[in-house]
Amino acid sequence: MADFRLETERLVIRSWREEDIAPFAVICADPVVMATLGPVLDLDGTKALVAREQAIEAEHGHTFWVVERRTDQRLIGKCGIIRGRDGPITGKPEIGWRLASDCWGQGYITEAARGCIDWYFAHREADAIWAITSTTNIRSRAVMARLGMRHHPDLDFDHPRVAPDSPLVRHVAYELPRAEWLAGRAAA
Repeated sequence: MADFRLETERLVIRSWREEDIAPFAVICADPVVMATLGPVLDLDGTKALVAREQAIEAEHGHTFWVVERRTDQRLIGKCGIIRGRDGPITGKPEIGWRLASDCWGQGYITEAARGCIDWYFAHREADAIWAITSTTNIRSRAVMARLGMRHHPDLDFDHPRVAPDSPLVRHVAYELPRAEWLAGRAAA
């Protein structure tokens, strides 16, 4: 399979490479980044995560890809779409992201997510794209709102892979219907 590459105004979204592990490990070891995502990862944990992303891409043709800034080719995070594995979105297209904390507040993830959504709806059959996050992840919930996603309180759930006593156990579910996305893009 050829390497995936998608360009937006400021970003390159692409397949993972071996040399991505070290810079991504810095992001995954940052307690600020991981505060609403789960425990920080060491280098081995990051290697395993990247290997999972590569396996998902090999099987499905899409994953949570590398997000690289075009101006300096710096790996600043990941964004993409996988098949949901948990709760009410199991088997559905799930968009997700992770971004270096020094890059927060600059619109990078919203830009990357829009590019990934455009790509997904152009290349895959799906009525909607979904997202989940912990109830406390206010930044990701704000991105979901900017993307036009709708919160479904009736689908909120306790994440089965998070400890029951963790403040991150409760998760919210958001949906972005294809028809609404395409109508919004046509009006823009």
